[in-house]
Amino acid sequence: MVDFRRWITAIAVLALFAGLACAQVNSSSAGTGSLQCAATVAAPPALRAEGMTELIGDIVLVCSGGVAPATNSVVPTANITVSLGTNVTSRLLGTGGVTNASEALLLIDEPGSPSALGPGPALPQTPCATPGVGAGPGGCVQVVNPTAGPSLGQTATCDAFSNGVCTTYSAAKNVFQGLVTANQVTFNGVPLNPPVSSGTARVFRITNVRANVAGLGGGGLAGQTALAANVIISGSTALLVNNAVFNAGFIQTGLSASLRNIRNDASLSAPAFAQCAGATTSAVAVLQYSENFGTAFKTRVNPAATNSGGNGQSSTAIQNVPGQIYNSESGFTTSVVPNAGLADYGTRLKAVFNNVPAGVRLFVSTTNVFNTNSSNPTAPLGTVTTTSFAQLVLSETAGDANGFPPLTTSTATVNGSSINTAIAEIPVVNGTAMAVWEVVNTNPSALENFYFGVWTTFTANPGSNSPPAGSATVNMSFAPTPPIAFTASAGSAASSSLSVPRFVDTSSGQSVLSIALCNTVLLYPFVTNQGGFDTGLAIANTSTDPFGTRTQSGTCDLNFYGTSAPPKVTTANIATGTVYTTLASTAAAGFQGYMIAVCQFQLAHGFAFISDLGARNLAMGYLALVLPTGTGSRNSGSLLFNGSTSAVVEDTGH
Repeated sequence: MVDFRRWITAIAVLALFAGLACAQVNSSSAGTGSLQCAATVAAPPALRAEGMTELIGDIVLVCSGGVAPATNSVVPTANITVSLGTNVTSRLLGTGGVTNASEALLLIDEPGSPSALGPGPALPQTPCATPGVGAGPGGCVQVVNPTAGPSLGQTATCDAFSNGVCTTYSAAKNVFQGLVTANQVTFNGVPLNPPVSSGTARVFRITNVRANVAGLGGGGLAGQTALAANVIISGSTALLVNNAVFNAGFIQTGLSASLRNIRNDASLSAPAFAQCAGATTSAVAVLQYSENFGTAFKTRVNPAATNSGGNGQSSTAIQNVPGQIYNSESGFTTSVVPNAGLADYGTRLKAVFNNVPAGVRLFVSTTNVFNTNSSNPTAPLGTVTTTSFAQLVLSETAGDANGFPPLTTSTATVNGSSINTAIAEIPVVNGTAMAVWEVVNTNPSALENFYFGVWTTFTANPGSNSPPAGSATVNMSFAPTPPIAFTASAGSAASSSLSVPRFVDTSSGQSVLSIALCNTVLLYPFVTNQGGFDTGLAIANTSTDPFGTRTQSGTCDLNFYGTSAPPKVTTANIATGTVYTTLASTAAAGFQGYMIAVCQFQLAHGFAFISDLGARNLAMGYLALVLPTGTGSRNSGSLLFNGSTSAVVEDTGH
């Protein structure tokens, strides 16, 4: 029984091999019998871990061998599919009414290349008119007809048949658009015509495949997170592909962002601006954007590949040489498939300011800057640098008008203060403001840093608590990002409407500035107007001194706590260099307890004098204690330090 089972299995295996052999013979008769293909990615690029539309390396299928089909026979076709470990996000062009027809292209025999790898001369680029349809009604039926057809190549596209025979020809189509579905892009009906002679090869190049690699890598061993891809040839003519699984790129965090001080010589300790002092175009910080590998910052197109010969922003890009590495946001472009491969703009860098106190205005440099005088903090930012160059744009998704980023209105002065570079105000709406710059010149052979200056101005109005105390933060990232420009789910899939490139924001908020109250809080631990005693109260405004301290003035709120405590008493304005005095019998008749004075200026000092009527029997005096301002400071026991204004804050001990 066992031997019988083995015999049955052997017959089945034999039948299987016989069927495969028959299929091989039939395939050979069609002209693709021993055609062999191998897949390679010659230069897997570095992919930004923040990127949703990263261009993977070109996939090249080199096919050799096979038997040439007979003259006037239809070239056999196949479907070539590339699968990634993430969504394909190549732009959808909707060509010919096919909604998922994309910018991803398959090129046969390197058309347009000055050194074509395939047989014959460098061919012009001619697209299949109906993407993805292939050898079907309205598709690109290709016929072997070297005598009657065009002389370009070995095949010709049949435009008309009569009684099964092709009567009208045109040049063989060699540009096919891919259909994107989730993580795959498929090229349907691709003709597989074997090379005509030994020692030659048929070359199929797949380009403009974009991938959503956001969140797939960048941590751990930088640059070593591979994006896997595979390619299969299926359909009516299926072929085994050697090296079908390969690395299409290596994922690495593209951006590091940090805050620098106004001299750009150290990390930023966020300045605290005094509410009572105001600010007039005061320098706040320098935003530093650093690329982690040389091609993380890209221009829209390569500057050498523009009709204008300009700054990498031309909308008439000439990046149509197959296999050429352009190090730009755009990929392979060709006039025969409009908009294929062309990005909307170069790499954009974004700063989002949050929790900005009401009344605070923000300004940024319209270009990247560098410091020319680090020893002079009053002139912290220098002139424009042109080697690595970026310009302020209207928003994170604003288009490049006529190929160039539109600048916001800029000015060299604000409120009469001179600035060494053009700056522009970024509107603060509900505590949030945004600035976006586009890279228009970059060096892919160097690690670059882009620096942008930040300034602020506000009007002091402590009586109205304006601007209110608070701390503003900034998030620094690539742009555009969800959720304002698009949703995360929409951005992670192929789209016909969303911009290219697009990214995710992986940043954390960093403190960039704060508004500190200009209060002095004085504690009078014992105040009485009972039992024949009265208390004299004095508050001195000592902001006038021989040390050049900023002078201030304001009122004080007297808050009484104890027996017969009256409502809060607000003094008249206490000018700098003057002393306010009153009696408990005047401000709080019949009171006994303690009093806290909250003065709307710094450097207030207090004195109390307690005595009986006429100070005949008993009298004493004491200095009021200076308390930390703010509930949080008092609860923690810490003291406020105003680093930017050098304000003096005293301890409670005397």
